[in-house]
Amino acid sequence: MAARLYSIRPKKLAPELRRPRPGYRGERRWYRRLALRVWQDPHALRLAVQLAFVALCVWIGIEFHHFVEWGRSGGARPFVERPPGVEGFLPISALISLKHWLVTGTVNRIHPAALFILLAIVLISIGAKKAFCSFLCPVGTLSEYLWRLGRAAFGRNLTVPRWLDYPLRSLKYLLLLFFVWAIVKMDGPALAAFVGSPYNKVADIKMYLFFAELSALALKVLVGLAVVSLFVKNAWCRFLCPYGALLGIAGWLSPLKITRTARTCIDCQLCTRACPSDIRVHEAKRVWSDECTSCLECVAVCPVKDTLEVRARGRRVSPRAVAAIVAGVFLGVTGLAMATGHWQNAISREEYLMRFQRLDWPMYQHARGNVPAYGPED
Repeated sequence: MAARLYSIRPKKLAPELRRPRPGYRGERRWYRRLALRVWQDPHALRLAVQLAFVALCVWIGIEFHHFVEWGRSGGARPFVERPPGVEGFLPISALISLKHWLVTGTVNRIHPAALFILLAIVLISIGAKKAFCSFLCPVGTLSEYLWRLGRAAFGRNLTVPRWLDYPLRSLKYLLLLFFVWAIVKMDGPALAAFVGSPYNKVADIKMYLFFAELSALALKVLVGLAVVSLFVKNAWCRFLCPYGALLGIAGWLSPLKITRTARTCIDCQLCTRACPSDIRVHEAKRVWSDECTSCLECVAVCPVKDTLEVRARGRRVSPRAVAAIVAGVFLGVTGLAMATGHWQNAISREEYLMRFQRLDWPMYQHARGNVPAYGPED
């Protein structure tokens, strides 16, 4: 998309004002052309980061699958270490772990990685707006390439009218408000009861089984979301993701903003057409929208040099620097968790085997938002 739109150059643009064409196009050797494109093209750079993180998530998924199969076999199958990265898919447990940490000053040993992954994601947003959504989030990547597929197949995507867009976008904030309200009202004993509950100890396993053994209703909902995402850009992320709502709020604190120089802007509107969040970039001096994911698609297509850039307090920030912030913060925070012993949980192999055999017990079921009753031996 970026390369195609970049090639659209307004005829009246003076040659001295045009941004130089990327040098990778003249390179004949494919591997050097690929490396140069990742270095010079913001879209290719982001795609490289996306693919690397998707590969990491796939590896985590495969490892966790083998871990679950070991547990469900009662230990008969070869043991595979549980990958702590799976806790990145436990946002509710992560939020509760954050509240528990703020109240007690200690990192719980049930899902410690979830807390550090949440902290990394929030810090990325404070540093570079919702760049986690466009660079790292596997759901965001899937959503993006669904609407790209839809546009390739049907020639266009649908634009939700503004009178409907605003109410739909508010849904994710209502969901976030509900979760935050439910967690904020939990006192110390309630937090400790949830963190140490049998249900929380197997939350990652229950999540895996939910998707591995989809009910007919859940399958219909997921297929419905996928179909909608073919036609509406980032439908899940834009309308329903409470994580995205949280990161949008955190992103307001970011010093990095897409900045337009009105004096040199030729009003070609390529930036607005390229924006997957339907932000009217060509009318903004600085993009403050909570929907901006710092995807850099608008920057990639602007044909005028030094006109549309990422800036922080007046200083230009290159796309490579944005990618470095995203990857650096994530690797730095998760690396800190590993270095300080807050990555692996404290649940032993023997305890996991015991809990696998009890997954159908009432205390391991979702009790309509309440912690199922359990005793000291549970």
